[in-house]
Amino acid sequence: MSARHPIISVTGSSGAGTTSVRRTFEQIFRRENVEALYVEGDAFHTFDRMAMRKRMAEEAAKGNNTFSHFGPDSNLFEDLEELFREYSESGTGRIRNYVHDAVEAEMHGAPPGTFTPWKHVTEPTDLLFYEGLHGCVVTDKVNVARHADLRIGVVPVINLEWIQKLHRDRSTRGYSTEAVTDTILRRMPDYIRYICPQFTETDINFQRVPTVDTSNPFIARWIPTPDESMVVIRFKSPRGIDFPYLLSMIGDSFMSRANSIVIPGGKLDLAMQLILTPMILQLVERKKRMG
Repeated sequence: MSARHPIISVTGSSGAGTTSVRRTFEQIFRRENVEALYVEGDAFHTFDRMAMRKRMAEEAAKGNNTFSHFGPDSNLFEDLEELFREYSESGTGRIRNYVHDAVEAEMHGAPPGTFTPWKHVTEPTDLLFYEGLHGCVVTDKVNVARHADLRIGVVPVINLEWIQKLHRDRSTRGYSTEAVTDTILRRMPDYIRYICPQFTETDINFQRVPTVDTSNPFIARWIPTPDESMVVIRFKSPRGIDFPYLLSMIGDSFMSRANSIVIPGGKLDLAMQLILTPMILQLVERKKRMG
């Protein structure tokens, strides 16, 4: 953690909705004139798309059917922690991008499914913003979570997470339901070991809970809409959180525990603006006071 060079880490599984949360942060950064260094978790995968497919096939041939993007062999955990450590100390660090599609390929000048070259960022920024799978990962070798000043978890209930992943991968990546289901099954051991434990490290969790039947996510025809959902917002430390103010500003919200507020799903963006804006400004003001 660093007062001079703060880090915000948004962590969630594939299909959890971290990209939507990133858009809210981008709105806050633009409105408050905050310059952020954006870091995507996919950039810290060990393998590009073709190399990952080859490695998965090799592992499967050896009888290992649980090799996944979620585990330590598939990710550069040490490099990610080194980036967080270096940025917190000096405001610099080594980053790259993963090229997801044709649009990004044109932007970065690299084929889809590959990485851009590593580069050392030296331009001054107000903070580092990470969004991806492992922003709060802790293992026996690394502790990424300890370097972040604000840790956010995006955690839909598991069936909703699967529905979102199924719809995204089928519509934007052309995968079959069977292929996505195989991916979910393959990732489950690493999901339990490396994804779930991160949400005990987070300062705030946003968990969307559908209010419609999602009993069998593999046949769901539609993703539950925000208006068909509630969001549970859990604060690790509720001290300093003005719950009466939040309850007055967010209609139909209520407290479910001393550290948790429940809001209508359609008001998530409003809630995030109300909760996160003062926290971001506090980090930036603390940075300015440090000179």
